[in-house]
Amino acid sequence: MNHGGGADNGVSPGNVPVCYYGAAGRVPAALERRVRAAELFMRCAACGLAVLAAALLGADRQTRTFFSVEKAARFTDMQSLVFLVIANGMAACYSLLQGGRCLVSILTGGGVLINRPMAWAIFSCDQVMAYFTISAVAVAMEAAMIGKYGSQQFQWMKTCHLYKRFCAQAGGAVACAVAASLNMVGVSLVSAFNLFRLYGSGKGRK
Repeated sequence: MNHGGGADNGVSPGNVPVCYYGAAGRVPAALERRVRAAELFMRCAACGLAVLAAALLGADRQTRTFFSVEKAARFTDMQSLVFLVIANGMAACYSLLQGGRCLVSILTGGGVLINRPMAWAIFSCDQVMAYFTISAVAVAMEAAMIGKYGSQQFQWMKTCHLYKRFCAQAGGAVACAVAASLNMVGVSLVSAFNLFRLYGSGKGRK
């Protein structure tokens, strides 16, 4: 049996479908399909959750009257929530683009990665977006805790008892943002796997 031909057509000497990546080893086709499906699912989930979080915050508004003076609470009143909306908007757009790439790769049957530079680019962007969304969620959660319980050290009063509906909707948005950031972390792990398997030993290919 021609072993060299097996390396070219993606079939091992034992007639087991495999996928090859550059100069580094091989990956079983079954594992490759699972990796692609997991990446596509997490990117789509991250996109949907990020859009939901941004939409909930963008539409969050409550007006109350204090001594004949109306005061409206909006997400723009807190810079942390503005930052969260921007971060989730960017994460949604990025996840949509990358999800489209994954879908095209699955439909065409081509490899997820073409070369190491592309793998590094995807890995780096995924890492940046994961850290970006996590930082936005952390800031928003800190602001939410202050709004819920106040801060005696800084003499900041709690406000959520005055704007219960606003805080409830903002809390739901933050929960969606947390779920989106967790999916982004999962995506970054998958992209790390896709990258570092390119640097495996090439002995198995021979």
